[in-house]
Order: sequence, then structure tokens, then C-alpha cells
Amino acid sequence: MLGTEYIKILVEEIHSTTVATIGADGHPQTRVIDMMHYDEAGVYFLTAKGKAFYDQLMEQGYIAVSATKDKQAVSLRGKIKNIGKQNLDIMFENNPYMKEIYPGSTREALEVFCLYEAQGEYFDISDPSNIVRESIVIGEQELVQTGYFVGDGCIGCKMCYSVCPQKCIDILSVPAQIDQKHCLHCGRCAESCPKQCIEKRG
Repeated sequence: MLGTEYIKILVEEIHSTTVATIGADGHPQTRVIDMMHYDEAGVYFLTAKGKAFYDQLMEQGYIAVSATKDKQAVSLRGKIKNIGKQNLDIMFENNPYMKEIYPGSTREALEVFCLYEAQGEYFDISDPSNIVRESIVIGEQELVQTGYFVGDGCIGCKMCYSVCPQKCIDILSVPAQIDQKHCLHCGRCAESCPKQCIEKRG
């Protein structure tokens, strides 16, 4: 797992997330789901077997997750699997409010899901003039590069730097280098490039 510190932020600091699946009508559906536990295998959440959400998880095996708090955001998209009652006790211990929602044996209605193969990003705008973006990978997934990249046709004109809101482009080298950890993905550099050699990936 890459970016374990960001998964920890997701579970322990943000906790409540928006999870998207596809509804029976073919349209996206979202609901707020608490991420309750994480380890080297993935991120864990639960739901009741009687819910439409449960049926969608079982049928689709894939979710998208977004969460934000205090100008920090984490987004993930990837594969999920039902692991039954595994980790249920530790999730109740770590999240004691669940004992009031599902007291005693009523927790038998719940099953645990693991987001085990996913990728996404951490995004921090707490310092607006110096944003931070980091990629996150869970499981065996190969990291897919996203963002804007300067190609070999660069002539060192510095136009990209002049329009970059974060000034995160190194123009001392040719081709120029975009610092992906501070890039907003706004595309202004690509729009301004006279050689059209800045490409968008991912």
C-alpha cells in the first residue's frame, strides 16, 4: 500500500465518506458511509444485508469514495469484496457508537466489505498558494500517472510557468518539469503552450 498515512487520515480523521455505486435505474447513487478500519490489506466498512446498498456492492464489486475535512480530501476508486463478519468486532470496538445503533445480537444484520484494490489521491488546500496532491494505491494495482506532462517539443519559452496558478513548473530545465505534487490539473499550461507539447494523462 502506498500512501498509508493518507488512508489513516481517511479512517481516523475524516471517517465519514461519500460512497458511489450504480443504482437499479442505471444512474449513480451516493450515500454517507463511515470507513471504520484499515490495515495492510485495505480499508473496511460495513452495511446491513437488507439494504439496496448491500445488493449493489455484491453485484458490482466496485465503488468510488470521496471524503473531505478541514481542507483535506481523499478520493479512491476500486474493487471491494464481502468478507462477512471478519473484523466486525474490532470495528465495533474502534467505533463505539455502532453499539448503540446495532445493540447486542442485532449486529448480525451487518457484513463487512473491504476496499482491497484501488487507487486515488490525497489533496490538501490548507495552504492555498502551495497545494499538495499525492497518489494513493491499495493492493497490487499499478499506479496510473495522471496530470499534465511536458513533452520533448518544449522550447523553454516559459509560457506555461507564466499562467500556472501554483508556479509549480521548473523552467530551468528543457523540457520544463511540472511538479505533480503541487499541480492543480487546471490545464492552463497546456492551453498556453505554443508548441502544444504538454499532454494530459490519466
